Amino acid sequence: MRWFAWDRNLKIRLIGDTLFNMLYWMYFPFITLFFSDAFGKPIASMLMAVPPLVGIVGSLFGGYLSDRIGRRPAMLLGAFMQATMFAIFALSSSHWLDYIAYIGLGLGGSLYSPASSAMVADVTSEKDRRMVFATFVTGSNIGAVFGPALGSIFFYHYRSELLWTCTSVTLLYSMAILFMIRETLPATAKVAKINYNLAGLIKEQWNSYGVIFRDTIFALYIVAGILVSIAFMQLDMYLAMYVKEYVPGQTLIAFRNASFALTSPQIFGWMLGLNGLLFVVCVLPVTKCFEKWSERNILITSSLLFGIGMFMIGLTTNIWLLFAFTIVFSIGELSRAPVTQSFVSNYAPSHARGQYMGASNLQFSIGRFFAPLTIFLSSWLSSLEVFGFILLVTLISSAIYIKLFRILPDSYNNKEKQINS
Repeated sequence: MRWFAWDRNLKIRLIGDTLFNMLYWMYFPFITLFFSDAFGKPIASMLMAVPPLVGIVGSLFGGYLSDRIGRRPAMLLGAFMQATMFAIFALSSSHWLDYIAYIGLGLGGSLYSPASSAMVADVTSEKDRRMVFATFVTGSNIGAVFGPALGSIFFYHYRSELLWTCTSVTLLYSMAILFMIRETLPATAKVAKINYNLAGLIKEQWNSYGVIFRDTIFALYIVAGILVSIAFMQLDMYLAMYVKEYVPGQTLIAFRNASFALTSPQIFGWMLGLNGLLFVVCVLPVTKCFEKWSERNILITSSLLFGIGMFMIGLTTNIWLLFAFTIVFSIGELSRAPVTQSFVSNYAPSHARGQYMGASNLQFSIGRFFAPLTIFLSSWLSSLEVFGFILLVTLISSAIYIKLFRILPDSYNNKEKQINS
């Protein structure tokens, strides 16, 4: 599906999301250090445990709103909240107010995300969803590659200007959603509006998500996603520790009397940079190559490639082998990204797509919560045993995916075969 043939909603949102993600990655990598300097490491570590919990609540509520009042209103609420919080952050003279604004930014993003993904599914055919989601993943990762490099300059030296720029871009994007994007909520999802009090809203939301989580197939999908997410999160956790403690600085290239060497932190930085670059350059080609593959085979292969690639890193300290294995686990990671959203889009009933998207986000939030377990295990286990644990969770994830697709209704499997044919 060529970009020129896309629905106008998608074109506007691709541009807006890409710009916003660029700005997001200009401040997000440095926010923990910012609060550590402000409050001290012990307090900052406790404070930074709150945003993932807020994200879980926000994502579930955002999915509920997108199915009850519409994708566009839920996206507007999240986008305008982010613009407001950026402005508060820019005007603030208190670190506690900075923290509240940061929590608000996370909440706004969590409200926005399920409705955003549901809208993509609403306006694309099942056949084109993988490539469209892959394009959005590419746009997001452009920011992840270039944002930190720019943020290392602007966040520390021009923070006020950066935050006002974030405010302006987010506000303009919110206005574009308000005036240029149409509602896509399916007619089957429209129900009579009832004036609930807060307790009534919470009760209905609880009942709605209760139905989703009693869905055995979707529950297995969430559990498998949590396990593989624990592995994915190690890029910023145990992998960083391993490279710092076990990988010595070494020469990357030597030519005659000249050489170019990297320290341990620089080697880790290059590995992350390679991972981000592969996401930008290879998501679309890899998605195209796997176009005829079933969702089952892609999800299983993705988990296995990531686990094997990470485990192989634990067998070497050679810089070129580290880069080679980074490519292996990166292909596993990036091949999965578009399929997870297309699976939920195709599996969820159209009238509950937003809530399924919100529930699907739990796999990343819960995975992030349990990911530090590897740091805890490293106090008792060798590095190879920790990498073995990472491989184990991906193997279990693969086994759950196998079971999941065995019990999927034949109607879903037949439909997917028609889409891929």
